[in-house]
Amino acid sequence: MTQSNLARLLADRRFVLASAILLTLPYWSSGLLKLADWHGAVGEAAHFGLEPAVAVAALTILVQIGGSLLVIHGRHAWLGAGALGVFTALATLIAHPFWQVADPMLRFHERNTFLEHVGLIGGLMLAAAIGRREA
Repeated sequence: MTQSNLARLLADRRFVLASAILLTLPYWSSGLLKLADWHGAVGEAAHFGLEPAVAVAALTILVQIGGSLLVIHGRHAWLGAGALGVFTALATLIAHPFWQVADPMLRFHERNTFLEHVGLIGGLMLAAAIGRREA
């Protein structure tokens, strides 16, 4: 691929839209599933000791879907990416504390999941920086 072809691809709105959809896929799909299974979403919040569980579930859905839509739409993408990044940091610390896991295999899995989420945060930070520059 030549440099001019690569530049055209990176500037193509369809490429940018596909990138935003893929980056936010874990969030908007989770938010939609939580909407479809409201009781499960409340139960998940309660499982992690997050109270009031109903408010936490509602806020989670709002951030997951609302933040994703902002990033995908490209309007206030920096705000959506920032909200998703903060959400991911908090959720990762709560749900994947690998440093507390005694079993080496489970700790390995939890550490990998933790680091994958940190990678998502990096991608969201980049999306926020790019979105802020284009605002």
